[in-house]
Amino acid sequence: MSKSIEVRTAKSGDANDTAAIYLESRKELVAFAPVVHSDEEVHSWIKEQLIPSGGVLVAELKGKLVGMCSLSEAEEVDWIDNLYLKPSEVRKGIGTALLREALARVGRPCRLYTFQENRAARQFYEKQGFEAIEFSDGSANEENVPDVLYELV
Repeated sequence: MSKSIEVRTAKSGDANDTAAIYLESRKELVAFAPVVHSDEEVHSWIKEQLIPSGGVLVAELKGKLVGMCSLSEAEEVDWIDNLYLKPSEVRKGIGTALLREALARVGRPCRLYTFQENRAARQFYEKQGFEAIEFSDGSANEENVPDVLYELV
């Protein structure tokens, strides 16, 4: 992992770059799962809800934002809700740096969802020790794409 990767809590001024990372990653790396909200809605959600929640981490490489991850808690379980990288920055240790910092901030068990078709993400999470505990047909997610629930205990 490069020493030039800095992972920190997102600030309000990071909203536009964070939204751009989310949208670019979703559209290029997860193209099989439709983005069901407009770009403007995503920008508003990240600026007005996600970043103010305090649970968003960003990764900087050489002074530019290249990744984002959001954390939450529900029913006594900690969640990694989003982990997205600029497509041009994949496989450079950025996702690992983000995940390590996220895991340092959450308890166990920690859960996350990813799409079944997202083989690269599934391999990444499994390499980090997450285990698949449930597969679904996607009827419970807004994209209606089959997903898998992972857990790290």
